[in-house]
Amino acid sequence: MEQYEPGRPTPAQLAAMRRGARAGAPRDRSAFSRRSLLRATGGGALAVGALGTVTACGIPPAAGNVQAGASEDHSAKEKRLSFSNWTEYMDLSEDKKSRPTLDAFQRRTGIKVKYTEDINDNVEFFGKIKPQLAAGQDTGRDLICVTDWLAARLIRFGWVQKLDPANLPHAYSNLSPQFRNPDWDPGRAYSYPWQGISTVIAYNAKATKGKEVTSVRQLLEDPALKGRVGFLSEMRDSVGMTLLDSGKDPGDFTDDDFDAAVARIQQGVDNGQIRRFTGNDYTSDLESGDLAACLAWAGDVVQLSAGTPDVRFHIPDGGYLTSSDNLLVPNKARHKTNAERLIDYYYEPKVAAGLAAWINFVCPVDGVRAELAEIDKEAADNPLIVPDAAMAAKSRSFRSLTSEEEARYEAAFAKLTT
Repeated sequence: MEQYEPGRPTPAQLAAMRRGARAGAPRDRSAFSRRSLLRATGGGALAVGALGTVTACGIPPAAGNVQAGASEDHSAKEKRLSFSNWTEYMDLSEDKKSRPTLDAFQRRTGIKVKYTEDINDNVEFFGKIKPQLAAGQDTGRDLICVTDWLAARLIRFGWVQKLDPANLPHAYSNLSPQFRNPDWDPGRAYSYPWQGISTVIAYNAKATKGKEVTSVRQLLEDPALKGRVGFLSEMRDSVGMTLLDSGKDPGDFTDDDFDAAVARIQQGVDNGQIRRFTGNDYTSDLESGDLAACLAWAGDVVQLSAGTPDVRFHIPDGGYLTSSDNLLVPNKARHKTNAERLIDYYYEPKVAAGLAAWINFVCPVDGVRAELAEIDKEAADNPLIVPDAAMAAKSRSFRSLTSEEEARYEAAFAKLTT
């Protein structure tokens, strides 16, 4: 039985959730709306009860339940599939009337895709699909895209289907090594990443008078930055980066390690070093220089630096956090093979390049750089979109948490951020 204590999101989380689309975004798109919702209402919001009390009593683990979710695959006779994704997470034509990569898949395969941007945050979407999945019913979706912590929970509950490697030759061959073996889905038996999300250090060089900001220690201790530092309201990012700065592995840490990291952040709060905790509403303050430096998400930094050259980033020597949004096939989906064909299609480097050029998140596809360079050389050379070997080697992931750990850790972090 898993139970999450009722509570409320922190003020910082609520502020991020309220943030609307950022005006004047490159290519006139809402570059930041999805990220603020995703990270502000991630695992932490569920743990502290954004849905009230959420329970999953008597649900067997994936190993004992997953085959119960298998159903007859109608892909051969029904050339269609239903794909639920986040907003602003698929390429659009310049006139915004078509989706080039998705349209090309439909023309090539004859499979009609019902593409719906009905995921606004993980918690809300979990609430939508939980009743059907728990009852062993079809959700009406053949493919979904959720963040790693929720993907882990769905796999653990046995609510998603194991993928067939025979239908995923490009995905198997071209998946970037840094995404191959998450502890919640070793070898990617049930999921493939849609995009990666990196947490880095960002700073405004004008606000720091040309001084680089290169570590969490500097964020927490440099007197020149006092009162102008931002940390993230997402527990995994802020604590994970602090763990790395302390020489600890966010993929393998103890309660004592966690408590020590929180204590370091608490000291930054108490002495006024940290100005505030944010969703991605840090972007306007970083752009203006009101925040001199902060923890930031790479997709935001790419967008900001395009219009504000003073906004720069640094990858700490100790490493950085990477998470991912992942494609999964829910139990009872009618068109599993069609869904697998779509997953595999987006692991063709040329297709992945078309998507990456528009999205600007971390592309999980090896071999994409050359194809992306033909579309946008600047994007191809940006390690925040296509990590080079040195950056990939520094990538670390926050380990999966038990329900008890998640509740305790989020509660401790919520006290700190308020």
